[in-house]
Amino acid sequence: MSNRTIEKIKTLTEMHGAPNFEHHVREYMKQMMTPYVDEFVYDRMGGFYGVKRCGKPNAKRVMVAAHMDEIGFMVTEVTSQGFIKFTALGGVANDIWQGQRLKIMTQQGEEIIGVVANIPKHFRSGKEQAPRIEDLLLDIGESDADAVFNRGIQIGDAIVPHTELLQLSAYRYAAKAWDNRYGCVIALELLEQLKDVTLDFDLYVGANVQEEVGLRGAEAAARLVDPDVAFVVDCSPANDMKGRQGLSGVLGEGALLRIKDGTMLLKPAFKTFLQDVALRHGVPYQHYISPGGTDGGAIHKANIGVPTAVIGVCARYIHSTDAVFDIRDYEAAKLWLTASVQALNLETIEKLKYQ
Repeated sequence: MSNRTIEKIKTLTEMHGAPNFEHHVREYMKQMMTPYVDEFVYDRMGGFYGVKRCGKPNAKRVMVAAHMDEIGFMVTEVTSQGFIKFTALGGVANDIWQGQRLKIMTQQGEEIIGVVANIPKHFRSGKEQAPRIEDLLLDIGESDADAVFNRGIQIGDAIVPHTELLQLSAYRYAAKAWDNRYGCVIALELLEQLKDVTLDFDLYVGANVQEEVGLRGAEAAARLVDPDVAFVVDCSPANDMKGRQGLSGVLGEGALLRIKDGTMLLKPAFKTFLQDVALRHGVPYQHYISPGGTDGGAIHKANIGVPTAVIGVCARYIHSTDAVFDIRDYEAAKLWLTASVQALNLETIEKLKYQ
């Protein structure tokens, strides 16, 4: 694993990018992609794609879609005692946030860190239940509402966990937002890998907004790109703390071949294509089924249908302050995605579309 890859992972996972507040992630990605694309195209929700042109008239379009947003929160109220109340942006459990550090992004771009209030054991009756998200309080060290507002905080500001990338062992790391800064990193490195490669099609590589609140940005992006074939790159939950639990992901066993989820079924022809590529290139992978979904759920239904596959990785404890992931799974996914894109030609694209 190169130091440049780890630097990208650190930068992107530590970045502030809640749903509808992805602009810092977008600007970083654009900067990193500029040397490798011919132009950028944008949808009106905030998604963007760098286009690597093949130079052929009426070229086919292949889309590689990440999403920029992470789970987070939004400021809804400031109490007279100076505590901040908030609501969830995306799917989060209620019982994991007390005592955790969160950071607010003000409209001036300043990050303000606070601690979610919790009741010490000394003051507990033993009858307490996990509070609703809307009942939690963020403490930034102020004693009244005016002091909070004077620091530039406004109703509607975005909040995400305050977490730094941590290397746990030779291959495993902990970070916030690996769902889905994984996709952002692999999108950047795919373009680097293909810098001197000529393709049979125009390649659109980029990222959508608001995936965590219902795949909203993917609908706009699919209309923008109008792809013939699409790859979605996303991170999924691992359920391996007690060993393998069906097809629910094991750290260190390779990239994910997502065959079914709550929003999409993988076309048999696309499954065969991916398996053939993995076999030829020695890519370790594991079959995966999820009750959730990815942007593929919206993209594969666009227009008259888009053959879509998810090349993912799994991580433990996603949608929390820290996800634990295995960097070897990322390397497997990068090899698989890069080889799959290069294996496409006009004949294969037609087969994927209509078989």
